[in-house]
Amino acid sequence: MVDMATIEGLCKRRGFIYRSSEIYGGFNGFFDFGPLGVELKNNIKQAWWKDFVHGRDDIVGLDASIIMHPDIWRASGHVEGFSDPMVDDKETKLRYRADQIFFSEVTVNGEAVGYVSVLEDDGMQAEAEKKASELKRKLAKQGELGPVVLKNYMDAKPFEYDLIPSPATGNVGTLTPPRDFNLMFQTYVGALRDETAVAYLRPETAQGIFADFKNVCDTSRVKLPFGIAQIGKAFRNEITPRNFIFRSREFEQMEIEYFISPHDDWQTMHREWIDACKAWFVSIGLPAGQLEEDVHPCAKLAHYAKACTDITFRFPHGLQELQGIAVRGNFDLTQHQNASGKNLEYFDEARKEKYLPHVIEPSLGVDRTLLAVLTAAYTEDEVPNDKGEAEKRVLLKFSPRVSPFKAAVFPLVKNKPELYGRAEELYKKLRRRWNVFFDASGAIGRRYRRQDEIGTPFGITVDFQTIEGDGSVTLRDRDTTEQVRMSEAELFAYLSEKIDMA
Repeated sequence: MVDMATIEGLCKRRGFIYRSSEIYGGFNGFFDFGPLGVELKNNIKQAWWKDFVHGRDDIVGLDASIIMHPDIWRASGHVEGFSDPMVDDKETKLRYRADQIFFSEVTVNGEAVGYVSVLEDDGMQAEAEKKASELKRKLAKQGELGPVVLKNYMDAKPFEYDLIPSPATGNVGTLTPPRDFNLMFQTYVGALRDETAVAYLRPETAQGIFADFKNVCDTSRVKLPFGIAQIGKAFRNEITPRNFIFRSREFEQMEIEYFISPHDDWQTMHREWIDACKAWFVSIGLPAGQLEEDVHPCAKLAHYAKACTDITFRFPHGLQELQGIAVRGNFDLTQHQNASGKNLEYFDEARKEKYLPHVIEPSLGVDRTLLAVLTAAYTEDEVPNDKGEAEKRVLLKFSPRVSPFKAAVFPLVKNKPELYGRAEELYKKLRRRWNVFFDASGAIGRRYRRQDEIGTPFGITVDFQTIEGDGSVTLRDRDTTEQVRMSEAELFAYLSEKIDMA
Protein backbone atom coordinates (compact mmCIF):
# COMPACT_ATOMS: atom_id res chain seq x y z
CA MET A 1 0.00 0.00 0.00
CA VAL A 2 1.35 3.39 -0.99
CA ASP A 3 1.83 5.85 1.89
CA MET A 4 0.29 9.32 2.02
CA ALA A 5 3.65 11.13 1.78
CA THR A 6 4.30 9.45 -1.59
CA ILE A 7 0.86 10.42 -2.88
CA GLU A 8 1.31 14.01 -1.69
CA GLY A 9 4.75 14.23 -3.28
CA LEU A 10 3.51 12.98 -6.63
CA CYS A 11 0.53 15.34 -6.55
CA LYS A 12 2.76 18.36 -5.93
CA ARG A 13 5.48 17.32 -8.40
CA ARG A 14 3.17 16.59 -11.31
CA GLY A 15 0.55 19.29 -10.76
CA PHE A 16 -2.41 17.39 -9.33
CA ILE A 17 -2.84 19.15 -5.97
CA TYR A 18 -1.10 22.04 -4.20
CA ARG A 19 -1.40 23.37 -0.68
CA SER A 20 -3.63 26.44 -0.84
CA SER A 21 -1.86 29.80 -0.41
CA GLU A 22 1.49 27.99 -0.37
CA ILE A 23 3.54 31.13 -1.05
CA TYR A 24 2.15 32.50 2.24
CA GLY A 25 2.92 29.37 4.20
CA GLY A 26 -0.25 27.49 3.32
CA PHE A 27 -3.72 27.53 4.84
CA ASN A 28 -4.54 24.40 6.83
CA GLY A 29 -7.46 22.38 5.49
CA PHE A 30 -7.59 24.02 2.06
CA PHE A 31 -6.16 22.78 -1.26
CA ASP A 32 -5.82 23.91 -4.86
CA PHE A 33 -6.21 21.48 -7.76
CA GLY A 34 -3.58 22.01 -10.44
CA PRO A 35 -3.74 21.40 -14.21
CA LEU A 36 -3.88 17.62 -13.88
CA GLY A 37 -5.91 17.60 -10.68
CA VAL A 38 -8.72 19.72 -12.08
CA GLU A 39 -8.96 17.43 -15.13
CA LEU A 40 -9.10 14.32 -12.94
CA LYS A 41 -11.65 15.93 -10.65
CA ASN A 42 -13.86 17.08 -13.54
CA ASN A 43 -13.69 13.64 -15.15
CA ILE A 44 -14.85 11.99 -11.92
CA LYS A 45 -17.77 14.40 -11.63
CA GLN A 46 -18.71 13.96 -15.30
CA ALA A 47 -18.61 10.17 -14.99
CA TRP A 48 -20.88 10.30 -11.93
CA TRP A 49 -23.33 12.71 -13.60
CA LYS A 50 -23.37 10.67 -16.80
CA ASP A 51 -24.16 7.43 -14.98
CA PHE A 52 -26.52 8.61 -12.25
CA VAL A 53 -28.32 11.49 -13.97
CA HIS A 54 -28.09 11.15 -17.76
CA GLY A 55 -27.99 7.36 -17.52
CA ARG A 56 -31.25 7.06 -15.58
CA ASP A 57 -34.83 8.10 -16.22
CA ASP A 58 -35.62 8.70 -12.56
CA ILE A 59 -32.96 11.29 -11.60
CA VAL A 60 -32.92 15.04 -12.32
CA GLY A 61 -30.27 17.61 -11.47
CA LEU A 62 -30.03 20.72 -9.32
CA ASP A 63 -27.46 23.39 -8.48
CA ALA A 64 -28.55 25.17 -5.29
CA SER A 65 -26.94 28.22 -3.70
CA ILE A 66 -23.97 27.83 -1.38
CA ILE A 67 -25.42 30.49 0.95
CA MET A 68 -29.09 29.93 1.73
CA HIS A 69 -31.59 31.40 4.19
CA PRO A 70 -30.28 30.73 7.71
CA ASP A 71 -33.68 29.30 8.72
CA ILE A 72 -32.88 26.30 6.51
CA TRP A 73 -30.00 25.43 8.83
CA ARG A 74 -32.09 26.03 11.93
CA ALA A 75 -34.80 23.72 10.63
CA SER A 76 -32.31 21.01 9.65
CA GLY A 77 -30.70 21.10 13.10
CA HIS A 78 -27.29 22.25 11.90
CA VAL A 79 -27.21 25.53 13.82
CA GLU A 80 -27.87 23.78 17.13
CA GLY A 81 -26.43 20.35 16.60
CA PHE A 82 -23.84 20.24 13.82
CA SER A 83 -20.78 19.94 16.02
CA ASP A 84 -17.80 17.79 16.89
CA PRO A 85 -16.40 17.27 20.40
CA MET A 86 -13.26 19.40 20.76
CA VAL A 87 -10.34 19.11 23.18
CA ASP A 88 -7.71 21.81 23.76
CA ASP A 89 -4.11 21.22 24.79
CA LYS A 90 -3.51 24.14 27.15
CA GLU A 91 0.27 23.83 26.78
CA THR A 92 0.73 23.54 23.01
CA LYS A 93 -2.52 25.35 22.04
CA LEU A 94 -3.27 22.45 19.69
CA ARG A 95 -6.86 21.36 19.23
CA TYR A 96 -8.11 17.83 18.70
CA ARG A 97 -11.36 16.09 17.98
CA ALA A 98 -12.08 14.23 21.18
CA ASP A 99 -13.22 11.13 19.31
CA GLN A 100 -9.82 10.92 17.59
CA ILE A 101 -7.88 10.65 20.88
CA PHE A 102 -7.49 7.19 22.42
CA PHE A 103 -6.03 6.40 25.81
CA SER A 104 -5.24 3.47 28.06
CA GLU A 105 -4.37 2.97 31.68
CA VAL A 106 -0.92 1.40 32.10
CA THR A 107 -0.52 -1.34 34.70
CA VAL A 108 2.52 -3.27 35.96
CA ASN A 109 1.79 -6.45 37.92
CA GLY A 110 -1.81 -5.28 38.12
CA GLU A 111 -0.90 -1.91 39.67
CA ALA A 112 -1.88 1.28 37.81
CA VAL A 113 1.18 3.42 37.08
CA GLY A 114 -0.20 6.01 34.65
CA TYR A 115 -1.82 6.58 31.28
CA VAL A 116 -0.78 6.80 27.63
CA SER A 117 -2.60 8.46 24.72
CA VAL A 118 -2.41 8.30 20.92
CA LEU A 119 -4.21 9.78 17.94
CA GLU A 120 -6.43 7.50 15.90
CA ASP A 121 -4.79 5.68 13.00
CA ASP A 122 -4.05 2.14 11.84
CA GLY A 123 -0.87 1.90 13.93
CA MET A 124 -2.21 3.39 17.16
CA GLN A 125 -2.26 0.08 19.10
CA ALA A 126 1.43 -0.53 18.44
CA GLU A 127 2.25 3.10 19.28
CA ALA A 128 0.31 2.91 22.54
CA GLU A 129 2.09 -0.31 23.55
CA LYS A 130 5.45 1.33 22.80
CA LYS A 131 4.52 4.35 24.96
CA ALA A 132 3.41 2.02 27.78
CA SER A 133 6.78 0.24 27.71
CA GLU A 134 8.58 3.59 27.75
CA LEU A 135 6.50 4.75 30.74
CA LYS A 136 7.32 1.57 32.64
CA ARG A 137 11.02 2.05 31.92
CA LYS A 138 10.91 5.74 32.84
CA LEU A 139 9.27 4.94 36.20
CA ALA A 140 11.74 2.05 36.79
CA LYS A 141 8.89 -0.36 37.48
CA GLN A 142 9.71 -4.07 37.65
CA GLY A 143 7.22 -6.73 36.65
CA GLU A 144 4.84 -7.67 33.88
CA LEU A 145 3.27 -4.94 31.79
CA GLY A 146 -0.49 -5.34 31.61
CA PRO A 147 -2.47 -5.33 28.36
CA VAL A 148 -2.94 -1.93 26.73
CA VAL A 149 -6.68 -1.54 26.14
CA LEU A 150 -7.45 1.61 24.19
CA LYS A 151 -10.58 3.62 24.89
CA ASN A 152 -11.93 6.74 23.25
CA TYR A 153 -11.40 10.02 25.07
CA MET A 154 -15.17 10.51 24.91
CA ASP A 155 -15.46 7.55 27.29
CA ALA A 156 -13.02 8.96 29.85
CA LYS A 157 -14.30 9.55 33.38
CA PRO A 158 -14.08 13.16 34.65
CA PHE A 159 -11.24 12.35 37.07
CA GLU A 160 -9.18 10.93 34.18
CA TYR A 161 -9.01 14.19 32.22
CA ASP A 162 -6.12 15.37 34.42
CA LEU A 163 -4.34 12.01 34.18
CA ILE A 164 -4.42 11.38 30.42
CA PRO A 165 -1.31 12.79 28.72
CA SER A 166 -1.31 14.99 25.63
CA PRO A 167 -0.71 13.00 22.41
CA ALA A 168 1.72 15.74 21.36
CA THR A 169 3.92 16.13 24.45
CA GLY A 170 3.14 13.25 26.78
CA ASN A 171 2.54 15.73 29.60
CA VAL A 172 -0.46 15.17 31.88
CA GLY A 173 -2.95 17.76 33.04
CA THR A 174 -2.93 19.79 29.81
CA LEU A 175 -6.00 18.37 28.04
CA THR A 176 -9.42 19.97 28.61
CA PRO A 177 -12.69 18.04 28.90
CA PRO A 178 -14.51 17.66 25.55
CA ARG A 179 -16.84 20.46 24.51
CA ASP A 180 -19.05 20.93 21.46
CA PHE A 181 -17.60 22.91 18.57
CA ASN A 182 -19.99 23.94 15.78
CA LEU A 183 -18.51 23.22 12.36
CA MET A 184 -20.54 25.82 10.45
CA PHE A 185 -18.68 28.67 8.75
CA GLN A 186 -20.54 31.87 9.63
CA THR A 187 -20.72 34.94 7.42
CA TYR A 188 -22.86 38.07 6.98
CA VAL A 189 -25.20 39.03 4.13
CA GLY A 190 -25.91 42.69 3.39
CA ALA A 191 -24.53 45.95 4.71
CA LEU A 192 -25.11 45.29 8.40
CA ARG A 193 -23.02 43.07 10.65
CA ASP A 194 -25.45 42.10 13.36
CA GLU A 195 -27.51 39.04 14.27
CA THR A 196 -30.09 39.82 11.58
CA ALA A 197 -27.42 39.49 8.87
CA VAL A 198 -25.89 36.16 9.98
CA ALA A 199 -25.74 33.46 7.32
CA TYR A 200 -23.74 30.27 6.82
CA LEU A 201 -21.68 28.57 4.15
CA ARG A 202 -23.47 25.29 3.58
CA PRO A 203 -21.91 22.29 5.39
CA GLU A 204 -23.63 19.87 2.99
CA THR A 205 -25.45 20.03 -0.33
CA ALA A 206 -28.46 17.96 0.73
CA GLN A 207 -30.54 20.71 2.34
CA GLY A 208 -30.73 22.68 -0.90
CA ILE A 209 -32.37 19.64 -2.48
CA PHE A 210 -34.96 19.38 0.30
CA ALA A 211 -35.69 23.11 0.17
CA ASP A 212 -36.31 22.89 -3.61
CA PHE A 213 -38.23 19.59 -3.50
CA LYS A 214 -41.61 21.23 -4.15
CA ASN A 215 -40.21 23.41 -6.96
CA VAL A 216 -38.82 20.35 -8.73
CA CYS A 217 -42.09 18.47 -8.35
CA ASP A 218 -44.09 21.40 -9.70
CA THR A 219 -41.84 22.15 -12.69
CA SER A 220 -40.70 18.69 -13.77
CA ARG A 221 -42.63 15.62 -14.78
CA VAL A 222 -41.23 13.51 -11.95
CA LYS A 223 -43.09 10.66 -10.29
CA LEU A 224 -42.10 8.70 -7.22
CA PRO A 225 -39.71 7.09 -6.88
CA PHE A 226 -37.33 9.71 -8.25
CA GLY A 227 -34.12 11.43 -7.24
CA ILE A 228 -32.55 14.87 -7.29
CA ALA A 229 -28.79 14.97 -7.80
CA GLN A 230 -26.36 17.75 -7.02
CA ILE A 231 -22.62 18.34 -7.22
CA GLY A 232 -21.31 21.30 -5.28
CA LYS A 233 -19.00 22.84 -2.71
CA ALA A 234 -19.51 22.41 1.02
CA PHE A 235 -17.61 23.88 3.95
CA ARG A 236 -16.91 22.55 7.43
CA ASN A 237 -14.66 24.19 10.00
CA GLU A 238 -12.97 20.90 10.89
CA ILE A 239 -11.11 20.94 14.21
CA THR A 240 -8.22 18.86 12.88
CA PRO A 241 -8.20 18.59 9.08
CA ARG A 242 -5.74 15.85 8.22
CA ASN A 243 -4.77 13.02 5.89
CA PHE A 244 -4.25 15.31 2.89
CA ILE A 245 -7.55 15.91 1.05
CA PHE A 246 -9.42 13.16 2.92
CA ARG A 247 -10.67 15.60 5.56
CA SER A 248 -10.52 19.27 4.59
CA ARG A 249 -12.45 22.43 5.31
CA GLU A 250 -13.56 23.12 1.74
CA PHE A 251 -14.64 20.17 -0.37
CA GLU A 252 -17.09 19.02 -3.02
CA GLN A 253 -19.94 16.58 -2.65
CA MET A 254 -21.89 14.45 -5.09
CA GLU A 255 -25.25 13.69 -3.50
CA ILE A 256 -28.59 12.22 -4.50
CA GLU A 257 -31.77 12.44 -2.48
CA TYR A 258 -33.88 9.58 -3.80
CA PHE A 259 -37.50 10.11 -2.80
CA ILE A 260 -39.70 7.08 -2.25
CA SER A 261 -43.20 6.33 -1.00
CA PRO A 262 -43.56 5.31 2.67
CA HIS A 263 -45.24 2.20 1.25
CA ASP A 264 -42.19 1.18 -0.82
CA ASP A 265 -39.85 -1.68 0.11
CA TRP A 266 -37.04 0.56 1.34
CA GLN A 267 -34.77 -2.35 2.35
CA THR A 268 -34.65 -3.66 -1.23
CA MET A 269 -34.17 -0.19 -2.69
CA HIS A 270 -31.39 0.58 -0.19
CA ARG A 271 -29.59 -2.60 -1.23
CA GLU A 272 -29.97 -1.68 -4.90
CA TRP A 273 -28.36 1.70 -4.26
CA ILE A 274 -25.44 0.13 -2.41
CA ASP A 275 -24.80 -2.26 -5.31
CA ALA A 276 -25.14 0.51 -7.91
CA CYS A 277 -22.67 2.74 -6.08
CA LYS A 278 -20.11 -0.05 -5.67
CA ALA A 279 -20.41 -0.89 -9.38
CA TRP A 280 -19.79 2.78 -10.24
CA PHE A 281 -16.61 2.86 -8.18
CA VAL A 282 -15.37 -0.18 -10.09
CA SER A 283 -16.19 1.59 -13.38
CA ILE A 284 -13.79 4.43 -12.53
CA GLY A 285 -10.93 2.15 -11.55
CA LEU A 286 -11.37 1.08 -7.91
CA PRO A 287 -10.85 -2.70 -7.51
CA ALA A 288 -14.01 -4.45 -6.32
CA GLY A 289 -11.97 -6.39 -3.76
CA GLN A 290 -10.91 -3.16 -2.05
CA LEU A 291 -14.49 -1.98 -1.46
CA GLU A 292 -16.12 -3.12 1.77
CA GLU A 293 -19.35 -2.34 3.60
CA ASP A 294 -19.76 -0.96 7.10
CA VAL A 295 -23.34 -1.36 8.31
CA HIS A 296 -24.18 1.09 11.08
CA PRO A 297 -25.75 -0.66 14.11
CA CYS A 298 -29.22 0.54 15.04
CA ALA A 299 -27.95 1.97 18.32
CA LYS A 300 -25.64 4.38 16.47
CA LEU A 301 -28.11 5.61 13.85
CA ALA A 302 -29.48 9.14 13.90
CA HIS A 303 -32.89 9.22 15.59
CA TYR A 304 -34.66 9.74 12.24
CA ALA A 305 -32.69 7.15 10.23
CA LYS A 306 -33.84 3.64 9.43
CA ALA A 307 -30.49 2.36 8.13
CA CYS A 308 -27.08 3.50 6.94
CA THR A 309 -24.32 1.61 5.18
CA ASP A 310 -20.90 3.05 4.39
CA ILE A 311 -18.88 1.86 1.42
CA THR A 312 -15.31 1.80 2.72
CA PHE A 313 -11.94 1.81 0.99
CA ARG A 314 -8.41 1.22 2.29
CA PHE A 315 -6.75 4.61 2.01
CA PRO A 316 -3.08 5.12 2.89
CA HIS A 317 -4.17 5.98 6.45
CA GLY A 318 -6.45 2.96 6.85
CA LEU A 319 -9.90 1.59 6.06
CA GLN A 320 -12.18 4.61 5.96
CA GLU A 321 -15.59 5.72 4.71
CA LEU A 322 -15.73 6.48 0.99
CA GLN A 323 -19.50 6.89 0.63
CA GLY A 324 -22.48 6.83 2.95
CA ILE A 325 -25.87 5.51 1.81
CA ALA A 326 -28.53 6.35 4.39
CA VAL A 327 -32.26 5.79 4.69
CA ARG A 328 -33.38 9.06 6.29
CA GLY A 329 -37.18 8.64 6.48
CA ASN A 330 -39.09 11.89 5.93
CA PHE A 331 -37.30 13.84 8.68
CA ASP A 332 -35.89 16.60 6.46
CA LEU A 333 -39.06 17.38 4.53
CA THR A 334 -41.02 17.33 7.80
CA GLN A 335 -38.61 19.80 9.41
CA HIS A 336 -38.75 22.20 6.47
CA GLN A 337 -42.52 21.95 6.14
CA ASN A 338 -42.97 22.77 9.82
CA ALA A 339 -40.42 25.59 9.85
CA SER A 340 -41.47 27.26 6.60
CA GLY A 341 -45.22 26.79 6.94
CA LYS A 342 -45.31 25.59 3.30
CA ASN A 343 -46.99 22.37 2.27
CA LEU A 344 -44.33 20.04 0.86
CA GLU A 345 -46.56 16.98 0.51
CA TYR A 346 -46.53 14.86 -2.64
CA PHE A 347 -49.81 13.75 -4.20
CA ASP A 348 -49.72 10.08 -5.10
CA GLU A 349 -52.13 9.74 -8.04
CA ALA A 350 -52.17 5.94 -7.90
CA ARG A 351 -53.07 5.84 -4.22
CA LYS A 352 -55.06 9.09 -4.23
CA GLU A 353 -53.31 10.26 -1.09
CA LYS A 354 -50.86 12.92 0.04
CA TYR A 355 -47.77 12.29 2.11
CA LEU A 356 -44.22 13.48 2.72
CA PRO A 357 -41.92 11.11 0.81
CA HIS A 358 -39.14 9.21 2.54
CA VAL A 359 -35.61 9.40 1.17
CA ILE A 360 -32.56 7.27 0.46
CA GLU A 361 -29.39 9.36 0.38
CA PRO A 362 -26.25 8.19 -1.47
CA SER A 363 -23.63 10.83 -0.57
CA LEU A 364 -19.93 10.96 -1.37
CA GLY A 365 -17.11 13.48 -1.54
CA VAL A 366 -15.44 14.30 -4.83
CA ASP A 367 -12.09 14.95 -3.13
CA ARG A 368 -12.25 11.71 -1.16
CA THR A 369 -13.14 9.79 -4.33
CA LEU A 370 -10.21 11.41 -6.13
CA LEU A 371 -7.86 10.32 -3.32
CA ALA A 372 -9.19 6.76 -3.58
CA VAL A 373 -8.66 6.79 -7.35
CA LEU A 374 -5.07 8.02 -6.89
CA THR A 375 -4.40 5.39 -4.21
CA ALA A 376 -5.76 2.53 -6.30
CA ALA A 377 -3.91 3.71 -9.43
CA TYR A 378 -0.44 4.22 -7.91
CA THR A 379 1.95 1.49 -9.07
CA GLU A 380 5.70 0.94 -9.17
CA ASP A 381 7.36 -1.59 -11.46
CA GLU A 382 10.44 -2.07 -13.61
CA VAL A 383 10.65 -1.78 -17.38
CA PRO A 384 13.62 -1.76 -19.80
CA ASN A 385 15.05 1.68 -20.59
CA ASP A 386 16.50 2.79 -23.94
CA LYS A 387 19.62 0.73 -23.22
CA GLY A 388 17.67 -2.39 -22.33
CA GLU A 389 18.44 -2.08 -18.63
CA ALA A 390 15.75 -2.53 -15.96
CA GLU A 391 14.57 0.83 -14.68
CA LYS A 392 12.10 1.68 -11.91
CA ARG A 393 8.86 3.16 -13.22
CA VAL A 394 6.09 5.00 -11.40
CA LEU A 395 2.73 4.86 -13.14
CA LEU A 396 -0.86 5.71 -12.36
CA LYS A 397 -3.20 3.04 -13.69
CA PHE A 398 -6.16 5.37 -14.15
CA SER A 399 -9.24 4.12 -15.92
CA PRO A 400 -9.50 5.88 -19.31
CA ARG A 401 -12.84 7.24 -18.05
CA VAL A 402 -11.14 9.54 -15.55
CA SER A 403 -7.51 9.94 -16.70
CA PRO A 404 -6.57 13.63 -17.17
CA PHE A 405 -5.18 12.96 -20.65
CA LYS A 406 -6.62 10.16 -22.74
CA ALA A 407 -3.60 9.81 -25.00
CA ALA A 408 -0.28 11.44 -25.84
CA VAL A 409 1.11 11.98 -29.33
CA PHE A 410 4.87 11.82 -29.97
CA PRO A 411 6.85 12.51 -33.10
CA LEU A 412 9.75 10.04 -32.95
CA VAL A 413 12.17 12.93 -33.45
CA LYS A 414 11.47 16.64 -33.59
CA ASN A 415 14.11 17.73 -36.11
CA LYS A 416 12.31 16.22 -39.13
CA PRO A 417 9.66 18.79 -40.25
CA GLU A 418 7.59 16.28 -42.19
CA LEU A 419 7.46 13.82 -39.31
CA TYR A 420 6.79 16.56 -36.74
CA GLY A 421 4.05 18.06 -38.90
CA ARG A 422 2.33 14.70 -39.37
CA ALA A 423 2.33 14.14 -35.60
CA GLU A 424 0.94 17.62 -35.01
CA GLU A 425 -1.79 17.03 -37.56
CA LEU A 426 -2.83 13.79 -35.83
CA TYR A 427 -2.75 15.54 -32.45
CA LYS A 428 -5.16 18.24 -33.67
CA LYS A 429 -7.57 15.61 -35.01
CA LEU A 430 -7.55 13.69 -31.74
CA ARG A 431 -7.97 16.86 -29.70
CA ARG A 432 -11.36 17.51 -31.31
CA ARG A 433 -12.70 14.49 -29.44
CA TRP A 434 -10.51 13.98 -26.38
CA ASN A 435 -8.06 15.75 -24.12
CA VAL A 436 -4.69 14.66 -25.50
CA PHE A 437 -1.08 15.73 -24.95
CA PHE A 438 1.68 16.53 -27.45
CA ASP A 439 5.32 15.97 -26.48
CA ALA A 440 8.35 16.20 -28.75
CA SER A 441 11.04 16.83 -26.12
CA GLY A 442 13.62 14.23 -25.11
CA ALA A 443 14.15 10.55 -25.82
CA ILE A 444 11.01 8.62 -26.64
CA GLY A 445 11.44 6.36 -23.59
CA ARG A 446 11.65 9.35 -21.29
CA ARG A 447 8.50 10.78 -22.84
CA TYR A 448 6.70 7.50 -22.21
CA ARG A 449 7.74 7.58 -18.53
CA ARG A 450 6.47 11.12 -18.07
CA GLN A 451 3.05 10.12 -19.37
CA ASP A 452 3.02 6.90 -17.33
CA GLU A 453 3.52 8.92 -14.15
CA ILE A 454 0.47 11.09 -14.82
CA GLY A 455 -1.70 8.15 -15.87
CA THR A 456 -2.09 8.71 -19.63
CA PRO A 457 -3.34 5.30 -20.85
CA PHE A 458 -2.15 5.43 -24.48
CA GLY A 459 0.96 6.71 -26.22
CA ILE A 460 0.87 7.27 -30.01
CA THR A 461 4.17 7.54 -31.86
CA VAL A 462 4.50 8.92 -35.38
CA ASP A 463 7.68 7.52 -36.94
CA PHE A 464 9.33 7.11 -40.31
CA GLN A 465 7.08 4.22 -41.30
CA THR A 466 4.17 6.61 -40.83
CA ILE A 467 5.45 9.13 -43.38
CA GLU A 468 7.40 6.82 -45.73
CA GLY A 469 5.42 3.60 -45.51
CA ASP A 470 1.82 2.61 -44.88
CA GLY A 471 0.82 5.62 -42.75
CA SER A 472 0.35 3.52 -39.64
CA VAL A 473 1.33 4.70 -36.15
CA THR A 474 2.52 2.88 -33.05
CA LEU A 475 0.09 2.64 -30.13
CA ARG A 476 1.67 1.89 -26.74
CA ASP A 477 -0.33 0.61 -23.77
CA ARG A 478 0.62 2.29 -20.47
CA ASP A 479 0.14 -0.72 -18.21
CA THR A 480 1.74 -3.47 -20.30
CA THR A 481 4.09 -1.25 -22.41
CA GLU A 482 3.09 -3.42 -25.39
CA GLN A 483 3.12 -1.68 -28.77
CA VAL A 484 1.05 -2.39 -31.87
CA ARG A 485 0.85 -0.68 -35.24
CA MET A 486 -2.48 0.44 -36.62
CA SER A 487 -3.91 2.75 -39.25
CA GLU A 488 -5.37 6.11 -38.34
CA ALA A 489 -8.91 4.78 -38.81
CA GLU A 490 -8.15 1.78 -36.60
CA LEU A 491 -6.62 4.12 -34.01
CA PHE A 492 -9.74 6.26 -33.73
CA ALA A 493 -11.99 3.20 -33.50
CA TYR A 494 -9.78 1.62 -30.84
CA LEU A 495 -9.58 4.79 -28.71
CA SER A 496 -13.33 5.35 -29.00
CA GLU A 497 -13.99 1.87 -27.67
CA LYS A 498 -11.51 2.16 -24.80
CA ILE A 499 -12.31 5.75 -23.76
CA ASP A 500 -15.95 6.41 -24.61
CA MET A 501 -17.26 2.96 -23.80
CA ALA A 502 -15.15 2.38 -20.69
